[in-house]
Amino acid sequence: MERYRSYVLLWGAFFMSTVVLDRSSVGGMVPGIFTLMKLCKFCDVEPSSCNGTGICQANCSITAICPNSDEVCVAIWRKNEGNYTVETMCYPPSKPVYGMRLEDYNSTTCEMKEQKSESGPVYICSCTGEECNENLAFPHTIGPGAIENQVVSVILVSLLPLLVLAVLVVASFYWYRIQQRRKLSEWETKKPLKRKGPKGPLDCSDACAIMMDDDRSDSSSTHANSLNHNTEPLPLELDLQVGKGRFAEVYKAKLRQSSSEQFETVAVKIFPYEEYASWKNEKDIFSDIDLKHENVLHFLTAEDRKSEKQYWLITAYHPRGNLQEYLTCHLISWEDLQRLGGSLAQGVAHLHSDHTPCGRPKVPIVHRDLKSSNILVKSDFTCCLCDFGLGLRLDNSLSVDDLANSGQVGTARYMAPEVLESRINLENIESFKQTDVYSMALVLWEMTSRCNAIGEVKDYEPPFGSKVREHPCVESMKDNVLRDRGRPEIPSGWMKHPGVALVCATISECWDHDPEARLTAQCVVERFREMDDELDKLSTRSSSEEKIPEDCSVSVSDDK
Repeated sequence: MERYRSYVLLWGAFFMSTVVLDRSSVGGMVPGIFTLMKLCKFCDVEPSSCNGTGICQANCSITAICPNSDEVCVAIWRKNEGNYTVETMCYPPSKPVYGMRLEDYNSTTCEMKEQKSESGPVYICSCTGEECNENLAFPHTIGPGAIENQVVSVILVSLLPLLVLAVLVVASFYWYRIQQRRKLSEWETKKPLKRKGPKGPLDCSDACAIMMDDDRSDSSSTHANSLNHNTEPLPLELDLQVGKGRFAEVYKAKLRQSSSEQFETVAVKIFPYEEYASWKNEKDIFSDIDLKHENVLHFLTAEDRKSEKQYWLITAYHPRGNLQEYLTCHLISWEDLQRLGGSLAQGVAHLHSDHTPCGRPKVPIVHRDLKSSNILVKSDFTCCLCDFGLGLRLDNSLSVDDLANSGQVGTARYMAPEVLESRINLENIESFKQTDVYSMALVLWEMTSRCNAIGEVKDYEPPFGSKVREHPCVESMKDNVLRDRGRPEIPSGWMKHPGVALVCATISECWDHDPEARLTAQCVVERFREMDDELDKLSTRSSSEEKIPEDCSVSVSDDK
């Protein structure tokens, strides 16, 4: 019935708007003057889904012809207790509708205008176009969320200067990095100066420029040095497996250089998908540009190999392998012991330091799993640290709870007494560094046990040797280290060589049961740097007339 009524009104409107009879005509009905009458949507108050924003439709199904030629189309939108209604009609613009004046009624579009009302939000529009009150155009700032939109606009305008400043800062930093890389490239084209052993402080310009190994025989060229994190996998060809740990396997691999058909050798550490946490922790530590140091494994990039369901870390490759493997197969000379021990201390000191060799602020890092199998031997017979899966950045933002939740981690054989007993002083971040120093002392002992300067050299044995199982548990190490206060044996024969005696004195101070009595890694570095001078003094002075030096100076046991 409603649809029938609509059709009748439409046909009536069409007829009345096209033909009007001329009353002055004589002799019947003849066509007269043509007049365009207005067609408007004409519905009583009806529920609506229009929420008062953007452009909505009245959804009125009834179209009517306005009775008077001066009437216009009108639409009224109301909101009452969360419900929306729309009313459409014909109405003369000279009269107020519900007490509201009609404005802009000569427009062909129905532009909604807000009106004051005590019952809730009310918007009204008027127009002269055909059925123009069907489409209701609300202002952009009207309706729910208008205030929020205005606030957002104000905030965005207020933040614009800060955003511009941030862009300038980022651009400046990017330009600075490009300049630094350009300087590094220029530096790498020059022949590096060779230094004998770890003695003498690094020149600042050299220290900041160290990105790769000075010895190119390690088969890692400067091309890989410019790699960043990649969105696409690198063109890598795995060769053979060279190592395997608890969380990952290490492979020797070939990396195709983009500019030629040549390859360079790199190392690829592959983590299964379930070891994501270990991969991410190591990746995050390696990604710190301040970690770069000649005695820390050089990091190239990290990849998420989704197709293989693996995570990869790509680093420099060192063909001599890890320190444990090297000591198992080789004896070392006194000079090798100085070089290996001093460079190990330099790497640990760099991790623990709160600044780079050039004085730039740096977040200290503790390794927490220092052992001979996590230390690589470079071609120049210096050490570099690797495997940071259990590493911890000692950021100032870490709370005591964060440190406590970091867990009892590491390899039981190399754990410091306080780690075995779970009594690290969480209030002092230096306590974590002291655990690394203890582990470093055990590695120095391993080096010394294979030095031909001590006289008779036995086959390689890890710290504590046969006193414990091959892979001892924490409880077993507690019996040896805590209950018996045991340490690896330092035979009296080692003391016959004055240099080895100095190293043994340093080892004893580094594995002291009291963490606060241990030397710092930087102090061990100074010990190795001053070792030649100390040996000269020992050869020319009477031991009865000398006093034991303090601080980082070397103390020698009287027990020969």
